[in-house]
Amino acid sequence: MKSRKNLNAAMRKPEILEGYYNVLIREGLENTSISKIAKELGIHTSLIFHYFQNKENLTFELVQLMIEKFKSAHLLVFEDIEDPNERYAALLDLIFSLQWSRTVDPGVHFGFYYQSFRDQRTLEHLQGMFAWLRDYIEEQLVIFNDHGIITVQEPRKAADYIVTLMEGMEFHSQFLRDGKPFEDFSESVKTSVRALLASGVL
Repeated sequence: MKSRKNLNAAMRKPEILEGYYNVLIREGLENTSISKIAKELGIHTSLIFHYFQNKENLTFELVQLMIEKFKSAHLLVFEDIEDPNERYAALLDLIFSLQWSRTVDPGVHFGFYYQSFRDQRTLEHLQGMFAWLRDYIEEQLVIFNDHGIITVQEPRKAADYIVTLMEGMEFHSQFLRDGKPFEDFSESVKTSVRALLASGVL
């Protein structure tokens, strides 16, 4: 049985991390402070320091929480699909969807990307997240290959392409979409990926 102290931590830490996330959306990584997070939650700054000691640890744990968001809700539905053709279509629909892209607020996501150039722990955790995603997609591509749905010689390289294109979707949405819906470009990218995976080029 968990002690009262551990139960309090289990309840308060996610609450503080969620408050931090909300402030990040409004203020950005550079302008977010412990005092702003405390004000957001209506608590004293000492409580945040009690659980996290400093902003660096707070950021580190939020990165971990964001990674878990990518690993959980979306793929749970996908995992229930047994037919490989339906599973293939559902996977592409998922990873090139606005829902997937906005699992984490884009400003926060790119804030962590920026942070990874200056903080080794953030870099390692983001590398771990993308490696997990690449490996997961690679496993699925091997299955689709075995069923004759796609023709891929190097599943790992193909998975690298897909993850890179996925990340590029938000870049395109921010800088190049010319006011068009996110889905317009994502559908064309998805069609291109289908053709590429069927071509045997990779």
